[in-house]
Amino acid sequence: MTISTKGRYGLRIMLDLAAHSEETVKLKDIAARQGISEKYMEQIIAILNKAGFVRSTRGAQGGYQLVRPADKYTVGMILRLTEGSLAPVECLSENAMPCEKNGGCATVEIYRRIYDAINQVIDTTTLQDLLDIQQEKSANDYSI
Repeated sequence: MTISTKGRYGLRIMLDLAAHSEETVKLKDIAARQGISEKYMEQIIAILNKAGFVRSTRGAQGGYQLVRPADKYTVGMILRLTEGSLAPVECLSENAMPCEKNGGCATVEIYRRIYDAINQVIDTTTLQDLLDIQQEKSANDYSI
């Protein structure tokens, strides 16, 4: 399974908004900090906005903010919204067509374990957890 730029950037946008939660953040500021095309960000932020993850404010002081605190968003919520299914094989995705090997397929068990492990990590990791990791990494990233 590979997470596309849409998923990775969606997570980075949400993390940036969480890091600047006291203010309304302009897309151009996120784009500059994250090194993401503003045009591509507009597509992703529209998905996040439609899902109610972020809210937009119009006008000169406008921009985006998270709707809820950072600890109320899991990585899984964001990735599923931007990516769709995260199943490593089609037969494990939500709307999978019945497989002719169903019941007799031994390899599906390893894929199920992979999928369960992925879900366990992304569904128990919040944006706040990522903020904490980011702050820890930046605190350790200094030179004399």
